[in-house]
Amino acid sequence: MLVDSLILPECVYRPGTFTGLMTLYESNYIKLHNLTRAFDWANDAVVSTVRGDSDLHATLVRREPYTTTLKLTYWFREAQGDVVADPDLILRVYHDARLVEAVSGRERHCHHKLRELSVGSGAELDRRWRVNMMLNKWLDYLFDVGHRLDRDAPSAR
Repeated sequence: MLVDSLILPECVYRPGTFTGLMTLYESNYIKLHNLTRAFDWANDAVVSTVRGDSDLHATLVRREPYTTTLKLTYWFREAQGDVVADPDLILRVYHDARLVEAVSGRERHCHHKLRELSVGSGAELDRRWRVNMMLNKWLDYLFDVGHRLDRDAPSAR
């Protein structure tokens, strides 16, 4: 796995700053690129199944010349039988700039660890930091457990 510590920012940044957020978007791109090499799925949806983890669902929302918007989520069955998408992130991939931004996600998560990551103030920069930091950590986890989003990648059951 290509680690984000190999990213050499062209400026000094601090966490919580706009410059740092752009570096986080770059790290998200590298990590998502490790899960999928292209967004040319036949059905505009891919499910990755690995032993010991929930199925990862990726759905293509919109494809444009320089950007791709997709939805990335797990589906959880609650005790009442309802099926809930969580973390249910909408991602925008900027192909020319090689950035990935989590543009939206659930405000109230079902899983306690996701709730811990989402607490904080409501300022826009802070909100973007929270959702993109959660994405960054989740992408690490997805890669570590073996998820792949390429249409020809074998699923392990």
